[in-house]
Amino acid sequence: MVLTPQSRRAVALTSSGPKVTEDGYSIDAERARDRALALASAREDVAHVHDHTAVVEGCEPVTVRYYASTDSPAGLVVHLHGGGFVFNDVEIHDSSARRFANRSGLAVLSVEYRRPPEHRFPAAPDDVSTVVGWLQAGGVAELGLPDDVPLFAHGDSAGANLALVAALRHPGTFAAIALIYPFLDPAADAPSWYEESEGFDRAEALWYWEQYAATDADRSHPDMAPLLSDALATLPPTLVVTCEHDPCRDDGERLAVLLGEAGVLVTATRYLGLVHGFWRHPKAFDQAEPLMAQAGAFLRLHA
Repeated sequence: MVLTPQSRRAVALTSSGPKVTEDGYSIDAERARDRALALASAREDVAHVHDHTAVVEGCEPVTVRYYASTDSPAGLVVHLHGGGFVFNDVEIHDSSARRFANRSGLAVLSVEYRRPPEHRFPAAPDDVSTVVGWLQAGGVAELGLPDDVPLFAHGDSAGANLALVAALRHPGTFAAIALIYPFLDPAADAPSWYEESEGFDRAEALWYWEQYAATDADRSHPDMAPLLSDALATLPPTLVVTCEHDPCRDDGERLAVLLGEAGVLVTATRYLGLVHGFWRHPKAFDQAEPLMAQAGAFLRLHA
């Protein structure tokens, strides 16, 4: 299928901006621009929104933001934002987290994990593990939820990588996980990395992995490259969403095949005509709301 008209417009818009691989590209300037845009955008009201600090002895404290549309949510979703590990934060994903809480009836806990190049691997997955440890040691009660509330993990792009790694690091913790166009392979060598480059190409992907990895050996560590994990069979029911015109497509679909072969209950959906990043932009993509509903319904199915 060809790109949808909305995808074509999005690709044209992103193609006109600076690329991370260009000389003189400023990570700080891009972060500041993205944050300013997020702060200026309209946000839905949510019944409960408040910040907490996840503290576990011997670990760096991690800021988290809690969202709930009801006093009795059906579960708690640990949400990990995308952005190639380098970009975005809780504030930039605030609008999406609010929508997710309102649409799903689940509480959402958005994690402010550390980012490279200032904090390279394994800082981000370690921060997610800190949040999991905090939840298990009293954080759930601090949020005002019952001890037996189901826990879920969700992420988009690099955040989906972190959600998957969290489930692998903490088997039995999550009732289900939802992975939106996951960013999985530091080698970026599947066919789709050479076939698809609309708005996001292989050179950019390799740049992101370069920022994230502290050493070359990290690139084959299953906490960075979870397709290499020997523990995939331990995963809970998993939703894997891919886009037809996304270089990450084949890696996500390879994950779905591996999970099925490992006996995991896996649901895989490819959105036709779509490009990487659409989940967070409902005004630009008509399919963003159906995907939000799909992810929430999948998780609630396992509450």
